[in-house]
Amino acid sequence: MPCAYGFRVRAFACDIQVEATQPEVYAILKRYVFPSLPKHERSVELADLLIHVGVAEDQFELRVNDMAVATAVDPLLLVPDVIRALDEAVLQRLTTMRAVHAGVVQWGDRVLLLPGITHAGKSSLVAELLRRGATYFSDEYALIDAEGLVHPYPRPLLVRNGRPDQSPMLAGECNAPVGFVPAPVGWVLSVTYGSTSEWSITEIPQSIGLLALLGNTPHALSESPELVDVFGRAIAGASCYAGKRNEAAHAVDHILRLIAA
Repeated sequence: MPCAYGFRVRAFACDIQVEATQPEVYAILKRYVFPSLPKHERSVELADLLIHVGVAEDQFELRVNDMAVATAVDPLLLVPDVIRALDEAVLQRLTTMRAVHAGVVQWGDRVLLLPGITHAGKSSLVAELLRRGATYFSDEYALIDAEGLVHPYPRPLLVRNGRPDQSPMLAGECNAPVGFVPAPVGWVLSVTYGSTSEWSITEIPQSIGLLALLGNTPHALSESPELVDVFGRAIAGASCYAGKRNEAAHAVDHILRLIAA
């Protein structure tokens, strides 16, 4: 079926074209593809990334740069795969910033970094912080510029809510605003989750906080030797902590007391 619906969006240095063959799919993609960034009319110009969702054998099929990536009976189930394709394309084209796997929220005029690998529970902490009044930056990547400021990466959150599969959620569903301007780092909190863990953290030197950021970056240090300097500038004025936490709501009670101190 010819593509009847679509838009174009630019995220950092990445030009993205999004296409759908059904209006209901178009509405889903428009809702979840960088929802806070402006959308434009499709163009005949070549994009860095082409996202196309159509129908193949009675299922919805996601194609990324004309390669079949995933199928599903419900187009909403394809959104996590769409977001991961967007992440990969954007990160590959970053030229003036470096990324860290981290949840990021703004509290006051500074941001809290929650470094951790995928499946570490960053999204659940971010979502709970948003419900308590934080401003959303990202649930997966902190984008840090050469001056050490953190830029919002406004993708939807991908949450599990106790299920194995991820579902997209917008910051607005937590009644939270989305950040638009970069902000300095106020806190780095590296915590691991355990269902039977008690809240237990200690303040750590900035040098250890720097290692936590380096250990959670997708960039190779050998290819980006400036990472140490960039991340060092980012946390130069930050308080750094590490430890263990249990459920998100209980942990956020402690986090808010910590950053309000």
